[in-house]
Amino acid sequence: MQAIERGKRKEQKGTVVSNKMQKTVVVKVEHTIRHPQYEKVVTRAKKYYAHCDNAEVQIGDVVTIVETRPLSKLKRWRVTEVASA
Repeated sequence: MQAIERGKRKEQKGTVVSNKMQKTVVVKVEHTIRHPQYEKVVTRAKKYYAHCDNAEVQIGDVVTIVETRPLSKLKRWRVTEVASA
C-alpha cells in the first residue's frame, strides 16, 4: 500500500499577544506590502487564535503556527515552535 501524502500546510511566524485562555494563545502576524498607488511600504497585521498544549508560552514570545483542522469556532491554527523573545 502506498502512503497518502498530505498537502502542504501554511506556516506563519508571529508574536504572542495574549495567553489568558486555556490551551489557546492569540498570535499577531505582521507582513509588509507596497501600496499600489503611493508605493509606500505599509505594515499590515492580523491576529490568529492558535492551539497550544503547553502553558509555557508567554506574551511577547515569537512562535511558529501551522494551519490545522477547525478546533473550535475561531481556532484553525496550532503552535509548533516557540522561540522566546
